[in-house]
Formats: sequence, C-alpha cells, structure tokens
Amino acid sequence: MEIIVTEKFNKYYQRLPRDIQRKSEKQTELFKKNIFYPSLHTEKLEPKGKEVWSFRVDKKYRIFFRFNNPTSVRLLVIGPHDWIYKLKF
Repeated sequence: MEIIVTEKFNKYYQRLPRDIQRKSEKQTELFKKNIFYPSLHTEKLEPKGKEVWSFRVDKKYRIFFRFNNPTSVRLLVIGPHDWIYKLKF
C-alpha cells in the first residue's frame, strides 16, 4: 500500500509526543501490509459518502485517511480520539 501524507497530517504529527509518533509509525507499517489487520480497527466513518476511514494508533489516538485508489491512501490527520472525531471532512 502506497501512503501519501497531507500537510495537515504532518503538522499534527509533529506536535505529538515522541512515544505516540513511534506507535503511529509502527501501526502505519502494519497498515501498509494489511489495512484491515484486526488490531488496527480500521473502519469507515459516518457519513459514509465522505469516504473517510480511520485506524487505531492506540486506545487514545487515531489516524484518518482516504483511499486514492485500490493501492494508495492519503493520511489526512492524526490525533486523540475525542478531538479527531469532532473534525468535519
């Protein structure tokens, strides 16, 4: 899976604690191999028409993404669960 990151993703990634950055790198590598690996809890978000998906970094942090095509995704944003699910896309 090819992964493209947005400026917004990079901006929020840089603000994360280093341990969360490391966890996100580990989970992203797992995501590249199998986007639906069970521990990632990959899910399509509501409203379904927006085509925004998420996967888990840990119990608190999530990464939102969109499919570009069947072999490529664009990481949109990373952040704490309570904050990230309030964003509008």
